[in-house]
Amino acid sequence: MSLLKPSLQFVFELRVEVAAPVRVGRTESESLNVTPITGGVVEGPRLNGRVLGVGADWWVTRGSTTQLDARYLIESADGAAIDVVNRGYWHAGPELEERLRSGEPLAEDELYYRTAFVFQTGAADYRWLTEAQFVGYARPEEGLVCIRVFRLD
Repeated sequence: MSLLKPSLQFVFELRVEVAAPVRVGRTESESLNVTPITGGVVEGPRLNGRVLGVGADWWVTRGSTTQLDARYLIESADGAAIDVVNRGYWHAGPELEERLRSGEPLAEDELYYRTAFVFQTGAADYRWLTEAQFVGYARPEEGLVCIRVFRLD
């Protein structure tokens, strides 16, 4: 029996604008935060449009690992509404965290910042988003979270 070798097809990049996080807190061992999503753009070979200023990312940090749970809306260039649920993990050691705090940009391969998507839409032209698994490679930029989104084949 042969096993499939996974492959990824690039479909678009999200450049999600975010506001300062709201620190909710929890216990000494973990911290709950909410980062409002304020807008952004979507550009790529399969989808173009904008990120609407609706939604947020709820994230919990335990030690050096952060679990992400974001929900927001995309509006395609032709006006279709697309619901986005994006969950994943961020892991960066103390050295990378310090570089981020100092404003130094980090490349995708310097930290573990990976996500998985579930999309919903009633628009027939974008049904393909609701029929496959999508994953993202993310990186932080000043005031943005940038995610290259791929269809898992």
